[in-house]
Amino acid sequence: MKLPNFERATVPREKIVNYLLSDTHPHGHHKAAFFRSFGFSADNWLELAEALLAHAEKHEGVRAEDSPFGVRYVIDGIMESPDGRNPSIRAVWFIDTGGDEPRFVTAFPLKKDA
Repeated sequence: MKLPNFERATVPREKIVNYLLSDTHPHGHHKAAFFRSFGFSADNWLELAEALLAHAEKHEGVRAEDSPFGVRYVIDGIMESPDGRNPSIRAVWFIDTGGDEPRFVTAFPLKKDA
């Protein structure tokens, strides 16, 4: 299953700069260390946003989970990175009930045994 309406997917700047690449976010700072180690940076946040969109376009979803608020999509696979080492990540997207635009929620390293 591919992410529905991928062509309308959004990755907000704030999610990248203030969360995934933030050294000070209480939950994001470990993710920041991970993504920075592959050459991503807050100064060039769009590079990570584009890599996440490409990841969603390239890989099949591993599951879709219904909730009262919409559907959560989980996508696993290799993501291209600036340094070429291309880590395996899990990315989560959400489509709100009554909406049709996927929005990026989070991403993190995929464990080798997942």
